Amino acid sequence: MALKVLSALDTATTQLYHFKAIVIAGMGLFTDAYDLFCIPLIMALIARVYYGNIEKEHDSVKYYYKAVPPIVTSIMLVIALLGTAIGQLVFGWLGDRLGRRRVYGTALMIMVLSSIGCGFSICTTRNCVLISLGLFRFFLGLGIGGDYPLSATIMSEFANKRTRGTLLAAVFTMQGFGILSASTVTMVVCKIFDATSDISTTDPTPQKADIAWRLILMLGAIPAALTFYWRMMMPETARYTALVEQNVVQAAKDMEKVLEISMSQIAEENPLPLSEPPYPLFSKQFFRHHGRDLFACSCSWFLVDIVFYSINLFQPQIYGNLPYTDKNAYQEAFELAKLQAIITACSTIPGYWFTVYFIDRVGRVRIQTMGFLFMAAVSLAIGIPYKLHWQDHHTGAGFKVLYGLIFFFSNFGPNTTTFIVPAELFPARFRSTCHGISGAAGKIISGVGAIIGSVGFSLALHTHEKENGDPNPIGMTVTWVILAGVCVLGAVVTFLLTPETMGRSLEENENDHDEPKELCLRRRLTATTSVRSLDPSPN
Repeated sequence: MALKVLSALDTATTQLYHFKAIVIAGMGLFTDAYDLFCIPLIMALIARVYYGNIEKEHDSVKYYYKAVPPIVTSIMLVIALLGTAIGQLVFGWLGDRLGRRRVYGTALMIMVLSSIGCGFSICTTRNCVLISLGLFRFFLGLGIGGDYPLSATIMSEFANKRTRGTLLAAVFTMQGFGILSASTVTMVVCKIFDATSDISTTDPTPQKADIAWRLILMLGAIPAALTFYWRMMMPETARYTALVEQNVVQAAKDMEKVLEISMSQIAEENPLPLSEPPYPLFSKQFFRHHGRDLFACSCSWFLVDIVFYSINLFQPQIYGNLPYTDKNAYQEAFELAKLQAIITACSTIPGYWFTVYFIDRVGRVRIQTMGFLFMAAVSLAIGIPYKLHWQDHHTGAGFKVLYGLIFFFSNFGPNTTTFIVPAELFPARFRSTCHGISGAAGKIISGVGAIIGSVGFSLALHTHEKENGDPNPIGMTVTWVILAGVCVLGAVVTFLLTPETMGRSLEENENDHDEPKELCLRRRLTATTSVRSLDPSPN
């Protein structure tokens, strides 16, 4: 039975509420990116405050600097990723059981309180500070993880079928602005502290540096806190109310509140009770209908996370140590933040917006496959000739352009589409749960990989570390070639297993599983090799 309320959702024009929902849903992803990607920056300050001097000699001059061991930086990231994975599973499941709206505000509040807690450490000793920070980052990860499936599901269920991909991609662009904000806030805070601190030449790490990194972490809670009220005011999505709670009348009322649609257009003349779900989650029927899609989404997300978090976590090692100068703690953190801001503004954010523009014109499968393949090609362009060409130019313009292209095609590719596709493929009663499972697969395994990689990457890059701290060329070649292989595998999984969802309603994607196998397979293959005829003007 085709419900009027669902048909109206699919054909509704893009309205003010859709843009409002982008901001409300996107603030969770903004906070997620801010907190995850400010860690390499604040570790520069934590290193100066809590770690001893390391002596280096360059051009016959001795310099002293402080560094956090790579394994410690990795653990800080992995703790948050572990919390994120658990949050995706738990809140994804709760979103299907209790409703999207009911648990949406809870996830955001956990993020806000945990961000503040990360800065309010009661300790002043190194071990106690790191343990306290790790504990709050775990809870921060829970909130972040809960936000992923709920934001994606809510946006997909409010959107029309013609611009659904564009709206979901727009939500995900907030992650890019979160990364840029982490860099900008770090630079501003460091500049202010640097200008107002009395820094001794014999001790370039003032006591106030311990306050600076805490302030940077806590400021990340402000944007999310500002949207808490609006999250609590959001109605339940009409699709959840109609298809899961089976209350078609209430679904029509909720939809009328937020979209410019009259009740006469969506009210059912003779509302009939909907049939009970034919099979439960994780049953044999579930895996027969959705197992392949769940595997494709989980595997793609896992593979892109390996590359995405590796090149972000080890960004300082990839570029080599900053020059050994007399920079104080604030100046060192400022330089790292500036490097991250340049990469984000020039490649990361443009990649997101290319996806926004093309996703409902080209399709999810094509963009994801293309992104993986270009990431592989650029990785090989960096890795194979590294010893011959990039060894002495790894901080030059050519290397930076190629390195930036990795981020561009990650976001104009699988990093964005893996967030979108799980929110479109599965039935309403499983949608949030399956999105959480897809994301958790990437976070859990990538978290373990980050621990292993923190040791392996460090050894590969510095097994025969040169005097100036530049990366070891053989280790760099091996690392980049491995990452390229991961990207090729991601392209294969995408092309062979991931169905196209462009231009189709959420219910059409679900009903595909009831088609004869030959017809369903033919439609999937056709979707990956042709572009649907869509009106290019936004609707």
